[in-house]
Amino acid sequence: MQVKIEVVPLEIPKETNIILGITHFIKTVEDLYEVLVTHVPGIKFGIAFCEASGDRLIRFDGNDDELIKVAVENAKKIGAGHSFVILIKNAWPINVVNAIKHVQEVLTILCATANPVQVIIAETDQGRAIIGVVDGFTPLGVEDEEKRKERIEFLRRIGYKR
Repeated sequence: MQVKIEVVPLEIPKETNIILGITHFIKTVEDLYEVLVTHVPGIKFGIAFCEASGDRLIRFDGNDDELIKVAVENAKKIGAGHSFVILIKNAWPINVVNAIKHVQEVLTILCATANPVQVIIAETDQGRAIIGVVDGFTPLGVEDEEKRKERIEFLRRIGYKR
């Protein structure tokens, strides 16, 4: 048996964040929809979910046609059963990620970011699996006092710390 390894870059529209995870049941799309609309007023999003059995379709939902379209295209590129892609605007992943983790069928979240994302895929004769993700870039060093101060001030400026 052979295993093919592939790196799949995901599309993330400008001013959008992506959440990539693994789930296990067809009602995931509807449950994720409910979580997103009830946690952040004004959130715009698209969801796509790859079924692993039955019809083996990419199920989708959302409230923004462009984000739905891109989520579906990303799901097609990944093609791994039981994976899901969420694209969000007008919110940060921090606003919804814990609620997503508590959806009964969600098993794990692999990334939640606005950074460039590459998904490492393994493919066998049975199907495809996500091995891991590359989220952003390799660190260039360790923060100094000036960069530490900038981080602290930034978190206060955006309202996440007092």
